[in-house]
Amino acid sequence: MIAEPAEQVKTVEVPRHRFTVVEFLRMTEAGFLTEDDRLELLWGDVVEMSPINVSHVLCVNRLNMLLTMKLAERAIVSVQNPIQLDEYSLPQPDIALWKSTPNEYRDRLAEPVEVLLVVEVADSSIRHDRKTKAILYGAAGIADYWIVNLQARQIEVYREPRPDGYRTVTYYARGEMLSLLSFPDVELNVTGILGAD
Repeated sequence: MIAEPAEQVKTVEVPRHRFTVVEFLRMTEAGFLTEDDRLELLWGDVVEMSPINVSHVLCVNRLNMLLTMKLAERAIVSVQNPIQLDEYSLPQPDIALWKSTPNEYRDRLAEPVEVLLVVEVADSSIRHDRKTKAILYGAAGIADYWIVNLQARQIEVYREPRPDGYRTVTYYARGEMLSLLSFPDVELNVTGILGAD
């Protein structure tokens, strides 16, 4: 008998199934996935979303109120609803502005060319929103992507999308004003979005 050292395996390749948006929606319709599961589809992977805390909820509510007031009848403010980026990605941003269209999206979700702004409110998810989500939204051509960074108390504005994310990021602090790319006449105060300390 000859004993030899066993080969050390560092990674194991496991076959994976890449889900399509159609399959993901069918699982929801069939009851396998529910709204309480807090899942989204990114590049064919079903990904668990970060839990929502009180500061996150309040910030989303403030953004919803501000954008709805300033953009009445100019755009649809979609709160924590999915947008379809491609065949394999159905993220659920905290806020998305959809182009206002006559058919009001009767039988489909907004697609990238119809999405004017995407906002993610980030606390524990900041790394995920800067890396994964920025690449996803940039590759889809979303021209205006904001991260409301609750930890740093600032807003990060990503513009000039490209396949690996965005070319530019601008940081806005409390007291500063920022404009929407698609509606330059609409200005929002960063303090109004972040709320009082």
